[in-house]
Amino acid sequence: MKSYQKLTTAVLQPAACRVEEEGAAQMSAGHRKLAPWCVGSGLLVAAVLLSATTVWVLRQVSGGWPGPTLPPKCLLVPESHRFDCYPERHVVVTQELCESRGCCFIESLPLAGGKRGVPWCFYPPDFPSYTLDSLNQTALGMVGLLVRREKAYYPRDIEMLRLDVEFETDTRLHIKLTDAANPRYEVPLEVPQAMKRAENPIYTLDFSRDPFGVLLRRRATGTVLLNTTVAPLIFADQFLQIATSLPSRFLYGLGEHRGTLLHSLDWSTLTLWARDVSPTESFNLYGAHPFYLLMEEGGDAHGVFLLNSNAMEVALQPAPGLTWRTIGGVLDFYIFLGPDPNMVIQQYQQVIGFPAMPPLWALGFHLCRWGYGSSNETWQTVRAMRNYQIPQDAQWNDIDYMDGYRDFTFNPQKFASLPSLVEDLHKHGQYYVIILDPGISSTNPHGSYWPFDEGLKRGLFLNTTQGQPLIGQVWPGFTAFADFSNPDTHQWWLENLQHFHAHVPFDGLWIDMNEPSNFMDGSEDGCPPGELDSPPYTPAVLGDSLSAKTVCASAKQKASVHYNLHNLYGLMEAKATASALIQIRGKRPFVISRSTFPSQGRYSGHWLGDNRSQWKDMYYSIPGLLSFSLFGIPLVGADICGFSGSTSEELCTRWMQLGAFYPFARNHNTQNEKAQDPTVFSPAARTAMKNVLLTRYSLLPFLYTLFHRAHLQGDTVARPLFFEFPWDVATLGLDRQFLWGRSLLVTPVLEPGVESVTGYVPRGVWYDFYTGSSVNSSGEMLKMSAPLEHLNLHVREGAILPTQKPGTTSEATRGNPLHLIVALSSNATAWGDLFWDDGESLDTFERGNYSYLVFNVTQNIFTSTVLHASTEATEVTIGTLSIFGVREPPSKVLLNGQEKPFSYLDNQVLTVSDLGLSLSQSFSLRWL
Repeated sequence: MKSYQKLTTAVLQPAACRVEEEGAAQMSAGHRKLAPWCVGSGLLVAAVLLSATTVWVLRQVSGGWPGPTLPPKCLLVPESHRFDCYPERHVVVTQELCESRGCCFIESLPLAGGKRGVPWCFYPPDFPSYTLDSLNQTALGMVGLLVRREKAYYPRDIEMLRLDVEFETDTRLHIKLTDAANPRYEVPLEVPQAMKRAENPIYTLDFSRDPFGVLLRRRATGTVLLNTTVAPLIFADQFLQIATSLPSRFLYGLGEHRGTLLHSLDWSTLTLWARDVSPTESFNLYGAHPFYLLMEEGGDAHGVFLLNSNAMEVALQPAPGLTWRTIGGVLDFYIFLGPDPNMVIQQYQQVIGFPAMPPLWALGFHLCRWGYGSSNETWQTVRAMRNYQIPQDAQWNDIDYMDGYRDFTFNPQKFASLPSLVEDLHKHGQYYVIILDPGISSTNPHGSYWPFDEGLKRGLFLNTTQGQPLIGQVWPGFTAFADFSNPDTHQWWLENLQHFHAHVPFDGLWIDMNEPSNFMDGSEDGCPPGELDSPPYTPAVLGDSLSAKTVCASAKQKASVHYNLHNLYGLMEAKATASALIQIRGKRPFVISRSTFPSQGRYSGHWLGDNRSQWKDMYYSIPGLLSFSLFGIPLVGADICGFSGSTSEELCTRWMQLGAFYPFARNHNTQNEKAQDPTVFSPAARTAMKNVLLTRYSLLPFLYTLFHRAHLQGDTVARPLFFEFPWDVATLGLDRQFLWGRSLLVTPVLEPGVESVTGYVPRGVWYDFYTGSSVNSSGEMLKMSAPLEHLNLHVREGAILPTQKPGTTSEATRGNPLHLIVALSSNATAWGDLFWDDGESLDTFERGNYSYLVFNVTQNIFTSTVLHASTEATEVTIGTLSIFGVREPPSKVLLNGQEKPFSYLDNQVLTVSDLGLSLSQSFSLRWL
């Protein structure tokens, strides 16, 4: 007798797949076969689709389609739900080519501008896919076997797949598809291992058996987050594809690209393959981040991470739907259930790792250019900045400091005074950062350039398929490329840096060109024939080849072939560089990298690459930095005033105002353009730039605390407005403003010739940062005055911001009295916190060498509570307290019971000065 039961997992409620248990004698214990009728919600979805499309079909047929030649199953698929069966670029897809793949062919109009629109060749509903052959319980979830009985159209189809499902936490699900018979390359990223199955997951998981599909729902709302039955699963050796429907059109992430924060789902394809190219819309750029965040209706959010480092593209379509296509590795998905966007990003970073705590000086102002020409010219700029008392923490040099553009050298003529410049910076509490490239000059006489000779001797470079160092071309001419997947390379990198640091004691490192960039395609000899350099399918990469302006995909590295490791190159170099800096300086490392991959925030920050001095580039920097906030790399910024091209005084002033609120703030310029540091402009512009930098420096305690929260639990620093107001649909597309943390709203001017700016002010009370005057918004666009010297900043009700009297360096600022800004909520409460340590030592939080204070206001009483104390806090005083939104003039103010003088302004700002309280003491202040 057969008995039916639900799979015994809390996650399968209601169970779309029931399990048919055979008699114990016939099958080993626990082995179960799925009932053949277990197609679950896939059929329901199909039924809904059929009924919804009847009208559409009639319309198409009456429009004169050659009815008899088109199978009805093809006409039943609405345009928005057509999943591309022939994604190859530069192929004119004919009916014959399409039908040779077993797909439907219907011509449709292309999009404007020649963009690809509705695919002409698309999957029919009955295209063969995998079947879920068995599904068994495990301690953490389930394991299943998928079988493909009919081959798809790419070579070396893998006929049997292993499905692993782990219910890792109540808000995190892990689904992995691998070759059941043979090991495949997997990304060498350390990820947390779940020890027990989630007890109360906020999701339910069902499967469709034939075709195999995953149906993931949010338990509270029933929203379908993933439904992979919409298109066939393909898993060939060099072509892996899985598609899903999406519950809304509000999709973010999937970097690195230039564009709006909110992606368009109108037939756009995003390619992930690290590439050196000036940021341009629709191109694959420097880093690869296969992670998206999606906002559901009602304000819930979820995220999906595909842990795969191969060349990849993600196709978006208006269904709404999404298709992942990658050309190697495995399909290893993590799904994060939030339910709010902040929590999704925290959950993502629980897998990839939380970002490192930067040194305080990293949050100061950085100045750089390519083309200073000499160390003396660099020094003159530093002196000019000091002369005008413009804040600056770090001076940088680009490749012009090097001798012949060779790493670990400096030009003995033009940069002879470099060691003295660095000594002078250190005397003034400032820091020095140099650029390094991974291409090592290979043409010097033997014995004259240790980095290459030693790297060759130890076998530390990328090799050709013939086992010889692959030679490309970068700034010094012919170069070999360091293989950072080899631990021995990290030691060699450290030794090179130690040698150079003995002459030029740099403080931070800027690692550029690490896609890796190559001025040749592949190598000096091109690339060999074969399926690594010319795979059966090449995603839509710039240059149409995997080796375009980089090394051959077939290049050999210690951990694998470059085909698999290319997108990890920058991450692996960053890891080696951060480790070397820790060993050399014994302090927190400061590294800024151009190429990035998930988990990079643990080792480096990022700048957004070689932008241009144009107004649109200034705008695009905002979605750029907000996207990297989603990727767990909070230390991010763009080249202020633009890298290439010539800036104008107005553009540079506005950009300095915006850039003062990049988490990483650096003004950088190319060679052969006029200088654009603050000292070279008119007195009015120079003063505006100086003032906004002083504002940034006053906010360093607040910013530093935000970075502590990022390091501790994965909070974002620069934050999209929808993170704080997820239920407010007006915020979902906003990317011309942003928040610092949850409470400081930045509304920059992004266009020329204006004296005002229009920005969205979410519902609630907001206070002008400078004056404390309040705005009570119903959630509306407001026009704000914005003369050239003014940046609009607003503090959210209920916040307490720790600020400080600014100095011209972070070190000078650190010793100044604090000024606490309280923004009372409509019910007269407020909260804030402050993290304080020595600003540079390693692991201060982990070792307990820090102070942490919580500030609170309720019932007209402000309290400062020291939750953890260290010696640094005794050296700092709280000088002033400003309270915004005090509705009635107080009659008196009591500090720890003692009366204190105060001022009260008509705009409802109460200020108490000369407090002189040590940061290490708790206190209370009351107004009556």
